[in-house]
Amino acid sequence: MKRVLLTIVQLLYGSLLLFPQERLTLLFAGDLMQHQAQIESARRPDGSFDYRPCFAPVRSLIEEADIAIGNLEVTLAGRPYSGYPCFSAPDEFAAALREAGFDVLLTANNHCLDRSRRGLERTIRVLDSLHIAHLGTYQNRSSRSASYPLLIEKKGFRIVLLNATYGTNGFEVIPPNVVNYLHREELQADIRKARAWHPDAIIACVHWGEEYRRHPSKEQRAWAEWLLQQGVTHIIGSHPHVVQPMELRTQGSRQHVVVYSLGNFISNMSREDADGGALFMLELQKPFASQLLPPLFPWDESLLRAEVPFPSPCRVSRCGYRLVWTARPALSGASHYSLYPVNSPAVGQLPAEARNRLDIFAKRSLELFRQYNLHVPAWQETDNSY
Repeated sequence: MKRVLLTIVQLLYGSLLLFPQERLTLLFAGDLMQHQAQIESARRPDGSFDYRPCFAPVRSLIEEADIAIGNLEVTLAGRPYSGYPCFSAPDEFAAALREAGFDVLLTANNHCLDRSRRGLERTIRVLDSLHIAHLGTYQNRSSRSASYPLLIEKKGFRIVLLNATYGTNGFEVIPPNVVNYLHREELQADIRKARAWHPDAIIACVHWGEEYRRHPSKEQRAWAEWLLQQGVTHIIGSHPHVVQPMELRTQGSRQHVVVYSLGNFISNMSREDADGGALFMLELQKPFASQLLPPLFPWDESLLRAEVPFPSPCRVSRCGYRLVWTARPALSGASHYSLYPVNSPAVGQLPAEARNRLDIFAKRSLELFRQYNLHVPAWQETDNSY
């Protein structure tokens, strides 16, 4: 009887494809960093900081997304400001990210404890004051329980975000503060909590891997498989500071995106492959009428464990990447750092040496993606065929 009921529900969900489609676009950016040279470049004569020119060339790309998410790999611990190895960026950096269009910032990474308890807590306060949603670190267990996992409801979609890091550079959390680490038992509990909300997608943003390695490690692959088995829908990775391959997997009615590393979004890194990164765009779609079914057919664990796969009305309509490159003043001749899409017409205005470095980054990244990406093309080449 249960199988018959499940088949009926499957057919009803399948019939929803005849209805108009709702779409939601998510954008993911890599590591948002502030080395000392970046801080000094943004400093004004009056002691304040101006980061707006950094994001001007990519602002339209960020604003086009319904939800834009980035990895904040610095603390906002206040003065004295510093870059590597213990980051503390000016508050104006976060304000510029908000102005550029970022909606959510991830804080669980290996630098979140660079300034100990003060850095963790002040970062949270600054982001709250700017009304930027965030996840990954918390003042205490109570605040974590109240706001994590992060549920975002927009345009009729329910998206759950998770965020965890492999470690914190040997620094230990000072109670009652909380950092989300890659601990299986806690992740299982978080995923169960997320699934109980019946979201359209559960997206895990994971800080993992080996720095400067252009291919995912065995550990990354093992974590990805485990997370998908637990019920995570899509995975977005950070930490290696270089881009790694991306995959769109299709398993029956289920689709899973796995992005192993987006590289650096903005930084002062000059080594090969680390002077740029990728923006990843994920467009989801579902029939408008699918919002009517959950009250009629409640999702429960018996259905989720059923032998017959239960189709989700939420699909990946398209996904893809856009390469971005950081123009450092030493190469561009400008007084500030700027991010450029590698195929932007504005690139032609850069000095020859800067264009050459951009071309090297773009060529190597495109070769990597063309050889190892699985059904994830450049964003401008995508269509609705998935």
